[in-house]
Amino acid sequence: MKKLLLYILCSTLCISIAQARVINVADHGIVPGVDVTFKLNNLMASIKDEQNVTLKFPKGQYDFYPENAVEKYRYVANHDNGLKRLAFPLYNNKNITIDGGDSLFMFHGRIVPFTLESTENVTLKNFTIDFIRSFHAEIEIVEIGSDKKSFVGKLDKKKHPYVIEKQRVLFERFGQFDPIGSNIVFDPKTRSPIFNTRQYNIHGLNTKVTEIKSGLLKFENLGKATPPPVGSILIVYGVHPTSRLVPGIHVTNSKNFKIQDVTVHDAGGMALIVERTEDIHVNRFNVTSAEGRYVATRADATHFVGCKGTITMENSLLEHMLDDGINVHGAYVNIDSYLGNNQFIASISHFQQMGLVFGEAGDKIALLSRETVLPFFETTIKDVRVLNDKRFVITVEDTPEKLPSGPLSIENLTWSPNLVMRNNTIRENRARSVLVTTKGKVLIENNYFNSQMHGILIEGDNKKWYESGAVQDVTIRNNRFVNSGFGGGAAYPLFASPMLTPKQRIGEGFYHKNITFTGNTLESYNGLIAYSKSVDGLKISKNIIELRKDYPTNTDHPAININYSNNVLIDRNKVRGFKNSLKIKKSLDSSNIVVKNNDGLN
Repeated sequence: MKKLLLYILCSTLCISIAQARVINVADHGIVPGVDVTFKLNNLMASIKDEQNVTLKFPKGQYDFYPENAVEKYRYVANHDNGLKRLAFPLYNNKNITIDGGDSLFMFHGRIVPFTLESTENVTLKNFTIDFIRSFHAEIEIVEIGSDKKSFVGKLDKKKHPYVIEKQRVLFERFGQFDPIGSNIVFDPKTRSPIFNTRQYNIHGLNTKVTEIKSGLLKFENLGKATPPPVGSILIVYGVHPTSRLVPGIHVTNSKNFKIQDVTVHDAGGMALIVERTEDIHVNRFNVTSAEGRYVATRADATHFVGCKGTITMENSLLEHMLDDGINVHGAYVNIDSYLGNNQFIASISHFQQMGLVFGEAGDKIALLSRETVLPFFETTIKDVRVLNDKRFVITVEDTPEKLPSGPLSIENLTWSPNLVMRNNTIRENRARSVLVTTKGKVLIENNYFNSQMHGILIEGDNKKWYESGAVQDVTIRNNRFVNSGFGGGAAYPLFASPMLTPKQRIGEGFYHKNITFTGNTLESYNGLIAYSKSVDGLKISKNIIELRKDYPTNTDHPAININYSNNVLIDRNKVRGFKNSLKIKKSLDSSNIVVKNNDGLN
């Protein structure tokens, strides 16, 4: 019997291997030096129903232009929706590999490099994504006005073309003209946001700009901002709804997605955005600025919304992007009205989640109070009927005999993934290294983090981004945090707290549970370690905190700040190099706090 089973397995494997097909794209006229978009779209269409295919690119630079690209309307979470031109459209493909052969894929316009919809077992590997021009401008500060309220900036007009209209600068980005909008200052020495960069943030729409000569601009009427230091780099990156139109790789409603040995230098949005996908493996994925640029992508390096199974990210380098390294979360949707018969009209909460697939029949969900952001009832979806990109009718198995008064929300419990992060480097970016709000099991180990804001943010909010859900099992161990929070203020290596509006409040119970922060090394100018609020089960142990003098030493804030938390253990942590002991602060409404065997913590 065993021999028969072995024979069947071997036969099946041999048939599968025999049926696998490798396509050399050069045989279809897809070669370096010309626009390959049309021919590639045709090739993709020809294999849409075929399985076990590898598209192999001989090494070279392949150029993609939007003029002859297929176009589809795309909902893209945390981006701006709209018609998208697509270079690699993968719809309903199974068992397909795109092997770039270490090639450079260069994009010459507003064209999304990779779009995966309803795919299974797709692998992307061995290529680099870049755009011929960036989606931001980089302006070197060459002079500060004697009044200390103006400055002169220099930029390469070929790389960052612009026009001046009525004392406003508009940057031409592939046929679209963007005002200053969001902006941040980078330090060319560290290749990261400058220390305490918020003081240099100019009010772009009010700032007056005049051209001294081509590529030399004078900026006035800065508002409350301080002119950036001479030699620093002002990064300007546009306004909504046109600043997040072109993600690098967009994956939706898929299963078993893999990405390996891929580099993204630029994108007009996130490098990788994945929605409602099961089991994702990211290995040696590098997001980094190209030679001659300080900044990589317009937004996050990686972002995962409403996924399930396990997300594994390892051996990757994420740097110089203008938002977070990785964000893993679900979505809270509003209950607008109860129709009776276990039916609700619900609506997408955030304007950049319109069109999101919140749930389908069979998904387990929780009903919760928007006032306390705590659940009070669990049930299962029977049906979802979409009305438009914002609203839908959701029918559930059962509801409470009486619904609580006040605003209510729904959270999808089925689509809440595990996360494994190991051996990654996230550094020199705006915002955080890691955001994670998932009820799955989370392991973050052996990583290097260096970010302008919090190192690891465990939040969840029913306020602004409407990102769910509360964590249940998080282990953060053996990581190295360097100068976390160099943007200024009380930005911690670990910050665990729901985001609450003034109208929301702490309820009966705790939002987050079971967070372990152990064996980490914190090289710090500010002595900050961890902040908690509404956490039940927090362990901070065996961490080493060492003074680092890259920035002015500042110990104004408590090293550990415990608020409305329960079952907290702080033990065997060691502080080195600071003149005085670092402070532990705990609120009166916290309970079961044990502090012992620490060195340099008061």
